[in-house]
Amino acid sequence: MVETIQWTEAGVVMIDQTRLPREQVFVTCRSYQEVAEAIRSMVIRGAPAIGVAAAMGVALGVQEGVDLETVCATLAETRPTAVNLFWAIDRMRRLRASLNGLTHSELVDRIIAEAQRIREEDIGICRAIGKNGAPLVPDHKTVLTHCNAGALATAGYGTALGVIRAAAESGKHIDVFADETRPFLQGSRLTAWELQQDGIPTTIITDNMAGHFLRSGRIGCVVVGADRIAANGDVANKIGTYSVAVLAKENGVPFYVAAPVSTFDLSLPSGDAIPIEQRSAAEVTHVFGVPIAPENIAVANPAFDVTPARYVSAIICERGVAGPPYEESLKNMLR
Repeated sequence: MVETIQWTEAGVVMIDQTRLPREQVFVTCRSYQEVAEAIRSMVIRGAPAIGVAAAMGVALGVQEGVDLETVCATLAETRPTAVNLFWAIDRMRRLRASLNGLTHSELVDRIIAEAQRIREEDIGICRAIGKNGAPLVPDHKTVLTHCNAGALATAGYGTALGVIRAAAESGKHIDVFADETRPFLQGSRLTAWELQQDGIPTTIITDNMAGHFLRSGRIGCVVVGADRIAANGDVANKIGTYSVAVLAKENGVPFYVAAPVSTFDLSLPSGDAIPIEQRSAAEVTHVFGVPIAPENIAVANPAFDVTPARYVSAIICERGVAGPPYEESLKNMLR
């Protein structure tokens, strides 16, 4: 399984996800500003992976002797929707506040160790999510997934793909439909590549084919990741997820969300309060630099949408499986 992100003596090393699947290129970020740009430009993406990257970015900033609040503010401005980014920054900020009286060298060692700990914890969390979710996946059926919530979106193993991997490892005979996930093509470029590496049979479909296949009876369940989950169970995930959830409910197919508890944001009563990132028009009007739309055409490009809780069959996390009413079950997962 590919190493998404690592701390090394040379800096923070991450696979450049904008180059996959054609090339496997690793980049080294030697400053917190470079980590911030890697997050902003989607060299690294996926809510848990962004959290790990932010923690390592804070460590680089502390190592450089930069004011902590300057570092945290720079990283926090990169992408607004994924709450894991802010969770990791806050965790690093709290640790720094508890470490008064240390030498600079001792402080740096503790901060780096915490960033590495967050990475290792994430891998274990994803494996636990997979174990908890695998029993929900029907045998001898197809699983539909949207975007990429695999090893590339985390420190390793994945959330939604962790559930799929664990189901396959348990001996279930499954295959996967991967929505291509326009406009950034995370499904066709990243999910399909990951599952192909694992030997799990995978078929790419365009986003507007999901309804056709959900109606066919072939798909046993939908499993997706999440970037933020509100207190009532509303889920923000990659744009197009809401449409898939509605189609799944219409056709009686369970719709599961797999995410760590660090993705829960119980401070928000509903998904209406989740900030939605707006990205460049060029992601819609161009594919790999090739224009596919008229010049100067108006473009809307929200990176995420919100799926209301009524369409979510269950939320799978490292502590178990939460079901409706989510106001209670999500609180119980955090106790």
